[in-house]
This record gives sequence, structure tokens and C-alpha cells, in this order.
Amino acid sequence: MNYTVMITGMAIVTIFIKAVIFVLGDRVTFPPLLREALAFVPVTVLTAIIVPMVLAPHGHGLELTWRNPQLVAALAAIAVCAVTRHQLLTIGVALAVFFGWQFGVL
Repeated sequence: MNYTVMITGMAIVTIFIKAVIFVLGDRVTFPPLLREALAFVPVTVLTAIIVPMVLAPHGHGLELTWRNPQLVAALAAIAVCAVTRHQLLTIGVALAVFFGWQFGVL
């Protein structure tokens, strides 16, 4: 398929959906169950993006070893977040562990 046609089609669909929601505004209300389910969309999308990058960073299968700096940094981030619940500290520690592991250990 031609990439230009595909990207144009995706743009049209996206603009149409956003325009309908913008035009209808407050006249349309979602049921409580749907609103609650939509609250989990960002978490699931981020999980779907991050987990493959952490577990298989080179795309050749799982790399569940200490030689995978993405995995080590993710485990450090999980530990720091669970203990402190501080986002900036979690990001800082994860980056420090990743780069330290990438350039210091390996």
C-alpha cells in the first residue's frame, strides 16, 4: 500500500473523530463504566510500548540477563517508584542506572 495514502487515511480518521467530539461537546456523555475504562488507556499504551523495549531491546527475543541495561534500569525505576512515589527521582535514578550500567559495567 502506498504510504502517503495510508498516512492520509489515518489523518482523516483522526481529524473526523476529534471533530465529532469537539462539535458535540457536552451533549454526549459517556456511561460511567466507559469513562472508568478510558482512564486506563494511557497506562496500557505506555506498557505496550515500554515492555517490549525493556525485555527485547534488540528485537531478537527476550534478554533477561544482567547484561541488559534497559532491564536493570527498569527494575531500579520500579523499586524507586514503589518506595518514594516521586516521579522525577524515579526518572533520574533510572537514567543514572541505565547510563552507569551501559558505560560502566558493560
